[in-house]
Amino acid sequence: MIKILFICHGNICRSPMAEFVLKDMVKKYGIADQFEIASAATSTEEIWNGVGNPVYPPAKAELEKHGISCGGKRAVQLQASDYDYYDYLIGMDRMNIKNIERMTGHKRGDKIKMMLEYAGIGAEVADPWYTRDFNATYQDITIGCKAFLNYLKEKGEIFI
Repeated sequence: MIKILFICHGNICRSPMAEFVLKDMVKKYGIADQFEIASAATSTEEIWNGVGNPVYPPAKAELEKHGISCGGKRAVQLQASDYDYYDYLIGMDRMNIKNIERMTGHKRGDKIKMMLEYAGIGAEVADPWYTRDFNATYQDITIGCKAFLNYLKEKGEIFI
C-alpha cells in the first residue's frame, strides 16, 4: 500500500483537489487498491472547534467539471506522526514545504517534495484562493499527479 498525503495551507483548495484527482486517476487505471490517498493543512484556519470546513465551493465546482467528486471531505491539520505513517508528503508550494518540515521535524527529501518537482518543474501550484484561477490550479495538479504516477512506475512501485 502506497500512502500519499497532499498538503497545502488550509486543505480546502489545492490539497483536496490533488487528493481527488489522484484518487480518480488510480481508479481509472484499476490500481486504487494499492493506494491510500489523503490531504491535510499546515494551518488551523479552516478548522473550527475540531471540525474542518468542506472543500471550497469553487474548487469543488472545478473538480465536478471534470467528473470528480470530493463529497464529504473536510479540512484536517497535518500531524507530526503523519511523517511516519505516509510514504509521500507532497506540498503545493515552498511555504507548505517549510511548514511541513517544521511540523514533522523532518527535512525535504525523498519523502517530502513539492508537487511539481515530480514533473521536473520547480514551480509552485498557485493558490486559487488568491489567483481565483481554479482551472489553472487543476491543470497544474493534473500534471503533478501524472508525473507522480510516472515516478512510481519508474521506481517499480506500480505497473500501469
